[in-house]
Amino acid sequence: MSKLAIEADGLSKWYGPVLGVSEISWSVGGGVVGLLGPNGAGKSTFMKMVVGLMRPSRGSIRIFGDDPFTTTRARSRIAYAPEHETVYGELLAIEFVTSMARLSGVPKPRQAAEKALVEMGLEKSMGRMLKGFSKGMRQRAKLATCIVHDPDLVVLDEPLTGIDPLERRRIVDRVRQMAKDGKTVLISSHVLHEVEAITEEIMVIYRGQVLAEGNLRKIRTLVDKHPHRIRVECGEPRNLAKAMAMAEHIVNLEFGRDHLIVETESPNLCYDLITATCLEQKISLRSLSSPDNNLSALFDTLTGDRA
Repeated sequence: MSKLAIEADGLSKWYGPVLGVSEISWSVGGGVVGLLGPNGAGKSTFMKMVVGLMRPSRGSIRIFGDDPFTTTRARSRIAYAPEHETVYGELLAIEFVTSMARLSGVPKPRQAAEKALVEMGLEKSMGRMLKGFSKGMRQRAKLATCIVHDPDLVVLDEPLTGIDPLERRRIVDRVRQMAKDGKTVLISSHVLHEVEAITEEIMVIYRGQVLAEGNLRKIRTLVDKHPHRIRVECGEPRNLAKAMAMAEHIVNLEFGRDHLIVETESPNLCYDLITATCLEQKISLRSLSSPDNNLSALFDTLTGDRA
């Protein structure tokens, strides 16, 4: 049996003349992977094919070596939380999760439901109707239905959208715990800092195609052909710019009243040059930061949207 949780080979999906995803070949063995892209990029389409809800137009998908469209063994190991609201407001939380546990074939559904709700921090609310829950609480109840049958692969489509920071923190902590427990979690978002808080393992989808995949730092090296920006907070930005202007790796210098923005083709050399020049010129250096060392900037670079 394959140790890989997901194996996609040439996966493509068309909706008539509209392309959903195109030629995705990708695999993951475990841990948390962030699926990133703007709305309409193809994230939900890809996820629905992973969990066996939508057949590809071309290509294949395997879950732990099995076909999710033809084997119940594959489906029994999957949990899926779709993006849109999927709770029944007139049910108590415990009734809702127990029903899902029963449908999943859990031997003791009520007991499993109570455990799942406790794990999602809803132990004091399991006897309340879902229609009285906040959006974040409904999201956690929905996630309880995902973990109630102890799946090996958890697929979460935009679980952090529209909820407050406290609820977001609770869900993030639970996702991290799933990974520690040996689960594979595929979590999508179009808000990049949300995924950045959970994992550095990402796949970027844009217009149905994979732009990049792997560790965030590794992907950063793939786009280093683009100038890297460094913001220097200092006392004399004009003098610093003048002293650095002749370095071969400097692409552009832009200064304000109390800062200098440096664009360079060699970040490591540039950081050394900045500190050495400030010492030599006796320029006060308050801070160094990079607008490009975050996931949002990386995504903009990959999609060509960087200003």
